[in-house]
Amino acid sequence: MERTGATLITTDQPQERPTPPHGAVERDRLARYLNDLLQSEASKDYCPNGLQVEGRPEIRRLITGVSACRELFEEARQASADAILVHHGIFWRGDSPTLTGMQYRRVKELFAGEMNLLAYHLPLDRHPTFGNNALAAVAFGLTEHQPFAPLEGLEIGFKGRFDPPISADELIQRCTKIYGQSPLTFRSGPDPVTSLGIVSGGAQREFYQAIREGLDAFITGEVSEWVMNVAREEGVHYLAAGHYATERLGVQALGEHLAEHFGIEVSFIDIPNPV
Repeated sequence: MERTGATLITTDQPQERPTPPHGAVERDRLARYLNDLLQSEASKDYCPNGLQVEGRPEIRRLITGVSACRELFEEARQASADAILVHHGIFWRGDSPTLTGMQYRRVKELFAGEMNLLAYHLPLDRHPTFGNNALAAVAFGLTEHQPFAPLEGLEIGFKGRFDPPISADELIQRCTKIYGQSPLTFRSGPDPVTSLGIVSGGAQREFYQAIREGLDAFITGEVSEWVMNVAREEGVHYLAAGHYATERLGVQALGEHLAEHFGIEVSFIDIPNPV
């Protein structure tokens, strides 16, 4: 699948000597680089960020994906991957710590292919260069974009302005193009639209932050029953573009960066999910 959305934003990155093209990188070096780049320890999260399952020590072929699942692991193994990098890993706060049933079958596939699994959740939402929301802010054409909507102590979304303002129809068209599917939309805000807040994933509650800040529109991945009435009563557009769809951008951009930085082979595998 071709990558949709924003182009990469340049910024200062941790200084390491790139590996020659078609080379390899040590697993631990890659994990350290990603931990530093994404500031994985900067705040709490709902899952462990970094290396979740250890595989072979040298990585030449990396597969990126949004959500860890058996289908992704099977396709990565068929592609002879040494490692898989995802936004949603396999271990979450509150889940059973036992490797039984579904979790056993997932990990078994990783072990059978000697594949490493790396996962970065909130760090890949909030990053100013490779984050889902920073990339979306650029793709939507926002100016004056800045961090927005604190979660676990740090802002994870981005907000900005349209200069000049755009119509509500145009906002929906851009959303459809960037995320690859039509959003569920409550058109309750002003037209034209002058400001927008974006928080990828399941950020329904962050809608209240958009309202408090006087934004004209808010985009996230999911929607709950109560959102429609709040959008109508507060006069703010709400677009639910899909949890999976709103979190494709970051991991793809990060994979492209790793391919260039380390000279390894990187491919994105899409396991489409309409939710």
